[in-house]
Amino acid sequence: MRLSQLFFATLRDDPADAEMPSHRLLLRGGYLRQLGSGLYSLLPLGFRVTKRVEQVIREEMNAIGCQELEMPVIHPADLWRESGRYDQIGPEMARFKDRGDRDMVIAMTHEEVVTDLLRDIIRSYRQLPVRLYHFQTKFRDEPRSRGGLIRVREFVMKDSYSCDRDDEGLDVSYWAHHGAYVRIFERLGLQAIPVASDVGMMGGSLAHEFMVLNPAGEDDLVLCDSCGFSANRQVAAVKVPLAEPAPALALEEIETPATTTIAELAAFLGIEASSTAKAAFFTAGDGRLITAIVRGDRDVNETKLGNVAKVAGGLRPATVDEIHAAGMEPGYGSAVGAHDTFVVVDLLAASSSNLVAGANRVGYHLRNVNLGRDFEADLVADIDNAREGDACPVCGHPVILRNGIEVGNIFKLGTRYSAALGATYLGEDGQAHPIVMGSYGIGLGRNVACIVEAHHDEKGIAWPDEVAPYAAHLVSIGTNKEPRVAELATELHAGAAAAGRELLWDDREESPGVKFTDAELLGMPWIVTISPRSLAAGGLEVTRRATGARAVMPLDAARAWLTGDGAPPPTGD
Repeated sequence: MRLSQLFFATLRDDPADAEMPSHRLLLRGGYLRQLGSGLYSLLPLGFRVTKRVEQVIREEMNAIGCQELEMPVIHPADLWRESGRYDQIGPEMARFKDRGDRDMVIAMTHEEVVTDLLRDIIRSYRQLPVRLYHFQTKFRDEPRSRGGLIRVREFVMKDSYSCDRDDEGLDVSYWAHHGAYVRIFERLGLQAIPVASDVGMMGGSLAHEFMVLNPAGEDDLVLCDSCGFSANRQVAAVKVPLAEPAPALALEEIETPATTTIAELAAFLGIEASSTAKAAFFTAGDGRLITAIVRGDRDVNETKLGNVAKVAGGLRPATVDEIHAAGMEPGYGSAVGAHDTFVVVDLLAASSSNLVAGANRVGYHLRNVNLGRDFEADLVADIDNAREGDACPVCGHPVILRNGIEVGNIFKLGTRYSAALGATYLGEDGQAHPIVMGSYGIGLGRNVACIVEAHHDEKGIAWPDEVAPYAAHLVSIGTNKEPRVAELATELHAGAAAAGRELLWDDREESPGVKFTDAELLGMPWIVTISPRSLAAGGLEVTRRATGARAVMPLDAARAWLTGDGAPPPTGD
């Protein structure tokens, strides 16, 4: 591809709204352009990178026996009603009516559709196991798109589905995908950490996310550098010493003006935050008011809370009116004297005696509040957020917290969808059994962005060989001084194309400074310079973009390398 003919435009200045390096460099390098919030057009360079990423994924999916197909992006809403997710998912799912007044949805994922295919095609145990995948557009109406391709509303995802006879078969499929994902991310140049995660809207019994560490990541990861434990903070178990039991002291109401936070309360009374109880109020999708109690020095983990309380439809902060209706007062609230609320108490708070808690009237708290005497819990469970320095739940070593970006996920769905939609097979026992399923996703655009996050410098992108849009960036300098430069550049460009190895050739009438600046910004793995000086030195100057290492390569050796028949330059990794 001649750069003079390429549909792209570089930007000399950083876009004002681009905070992450990947967003900034992909825009500056002419890889993409924004259409609207969370909506991007991939220009030819960006499209080529995405297709390279897609091919890596395809090869590894095929290697574990997956079959590629394609499912529609528009679904009848009735299919999502069958699974129960139509009413469970909020405004992030786009809904509309077709011209026949039928309810339709734009795909967020394809569990329902693949299960519909299974119930139509699978009849016997002899047809199982089967593994299917496709690359398809998804739409999720994110409330806040950010980071360029990191969080968008429309994106292409590889989603694959395993279909087995039983849990043992699912286990094989699940770990086959786990291994394939490890290989995929290695090939993409990403150091992805598999972490235990919440099943979320997907449902099922087990899930892992593959995370790349990044300070701008939205996920908090709990990691142990001693035993290798890793989990998303949403599900990470907390291992903190429970309090020693103490005799319950007499309940006492005290005046505590202007102390609506734990910090203000502790400072006013001259006590530690750990001597207080914190109440948080939520309304569940099923209408329940849920009151969560943790020790004052800890925080409520909403994901854990929703899971242990078996919340359908998610949680939202309760309104003041909802809290008042249950006999509680925001800022001075507790479960003491409350009614019509589901009370969940964290394990650490439940073991603590004589805590200071809200009196449920403005300006007052209660001393010496004890679970079992002063209030009751509907449930005692771990609903606490893990903190840096907490003991690892496996080995006891202090954990660390890091931010991460999710680049892939895998779920054991079990019979969550097959039972709901009636996707069964006839077993060897002559009985009908629900197909046991798994679901596995990788977002292409987010992986492209994360590759840039991991492979860039102050000058621009440095693509790994596996995903670069072109194998090398050919820069011809001084064609007006040395006609042979143009002849050789034309020959090498055409020869590589004939051998199936396309090069990006900067054939523009621009200064050397502009050409080299663009070459470093665009980030092909190799920059190959043809100039009178390089020819005088015996060949072509070859620069490894990632390291900056340079060497002059004899012309015949360079010709063989660029057409794929020769050894790479000595400046490789």
